[in-house]
Amino acid sequence: MKFVDEAMIEVHAGKGGDGCASFRREKFIPRGGPDGGDGGRGGSIYATADRNLNTLIDFRYARIHRARDGENGRGSDQYGKSAPDVVLRVPVGTMVLDPATGELLADLNHDGNRALLAAGGAGGLGNLHFKSSTNRAPRQFTRGVPGEHRRLKFELKLLADVGLLGMPNAGKSTLIRAVSAARPKVADYPFTTLAPSLGVVRADMNRSFVLADIPGLIEGAAEGAGLGHQFLRHLARTRLLLHLVDIAPVDPGIDPVREAQAIVRELKRYDEMLYRKPRWLVLNKIDLVPAAERERVIKSFLKGFGWKGRSFIISALAGDGCRELVFSVMDYLQHELQSSEHATKESRRRTKRRASK
Repeated sequence: MKFVDEAMIEVHAGKGGDGCASFRREKFIPRGGPDGGDGGRGGSIYATADRNLNTLIDFRYARIHRARDGENGRGSDQYGKSAPDVVLRVPVGTMVLDPATGELLADLNHDGNRALLAAGGAGGLGNLHFKSSTNRAPRQFTRGVPGEHRRLKFELKLLADVGLLGMPNAGKSTLIRAVSAARPKVADYPFTTLAPSLGVVRADMNRSFVLADIPGLIEGAAEGAGLGHQFLRHLARTRLLLHLVDIAPVDPGIDPVREAQAIVRELKRYDEMLYRKPRWLVLNKIDLVPAAERERVIKSFLKGFGWKGRSFIISALAGDGCRELVFSVMDYLQHELQSSEHATKESRRRTKRRASK
C-alpha cells in the first residue's frame, strides 16, 4: 500500500431539522392545541484513532465528508429523528490542523482517541414549546441550525521510540532489517527508501522498542531538497535518534565527516527541538575497512567530526555490533521511562501536598 502521511479534507456536518407548527385535530376535540414536534439534530463528524491503520491514503481520494441532516418535526407531538454521526478512522499518531492558521486542533496519539471535527446543527423547536396561558394557539416555530463546515489537514506522525538519521545509502534500511522483522527495500544505490517504515526490535522476550526508518537526507533538505525533509516529522515523537554514517563510502570523493556535519546542520535548520533530542552516532559498514586501518579511520572521523557523545561501530550487513547497539538502546529507553514515571509520581505528590495545605 502506498504510504500517505498528509491529507486535506472538507467536513460538512448535518443541518438540524426544522420544528413543526401543527395543531391537534380529532373528532369531538375542536381545539386540541399545538402539537408540533421538534426537529432532529444534524449528524456530527468525528475522527477516531485506529491502531489497525498506518496510512492516510483513504483520505487522498475521498476528500469531502458529509453527515446527514436531521429530520423535520411533525404533528401529533412527533419529534424528527436525529441523523447518525460520521466517524472517520485515522492511524494512531494523526494530528488534525487548521490549514489556514496551522493551529493544532487535535492530536490522536492513542488508540481509541476521538475528536470532534464538525458539530451537527441543533434541531428547531416546534410550536408545542411556545404555548402559554396567553398564547394558546401559537404558530411560531424555529428552523434548524446549520451544521459546521470546515477545511482540515490531517498530518501523520509515526509513533516510534527510536529514529534513524543519515545520508542516502548510509545503511539505515539494512540496519532495520538486521535487528527487526521489517523488510524495507535494500539496494546498492541511493534513495532506495521512498517512504518511512517501522520495525519492532526485540531485545529479549519481554523487552522491545519500535524503530523508524525514513528516507535519507541530503544537503539542502531543510529547503526542500530530496525526500527526507517530507518525513522528518515522523522523528518528532521519538525519544532517541541514531545518526548512521557510512564510514567507508565507495566514492573516494565523499568525505564522511562532511556528510555527517551536513545532516546535523539540516536537522537544526528544520526543527530546533528535533536537533536537541538525544542522539547517538553509529558508524556503519566497518566491514569494508581493512582490519589494520579500522582504528585509525575511526579515530580520524571522531576527531574531524568533534563528537563527544556515545558512539557505536557496526556492520549492519554482517551483523557485527548490532546486538550491543540494540541492548544499549533498550537500557537507555527503560531508564528514561523509569525516570519519567518517577518524575510524574513526584509531581502528583507535590500537588497533593499543596492541596492539603
